[in-house]
Amino acid sequence: MNKIFTIKNGLIGIGIILFDIAVYIFLGMLLMNYEDFYDESKGEYWSLESMSVSDKLTYFGLQFWHLVNIALIIYVIYRIVKGIKKNALQQKI
Repeated sequence: MNKIFTIKNGLIGIGIILFDIAVYIFLGMLLMNYEDFYDESKGEYWSLESMSVSDKLTYFGLQFWHLVNIALIIYVIYRIVKGIKKNALQQKI
């Protein structure tokens, strides 16, 4: 029987979460550059017009990272449900 919740899987999960937090901190630090040097004459706050190319890349990178996180959460939930259903079917037999 294949166990889902093992110490190894727990440590891998913690490592992935720490990596995810590190990416968010890195992107947040890069976006602080926009906040520090925002100029009202270039456009509205958080509008793409007021951002430099690096700020736009960071902004879109952050949005992409949100999508990656959502996709990974859905995948993990799918794998857990699939494993639980598989175990339930094996116990019936």
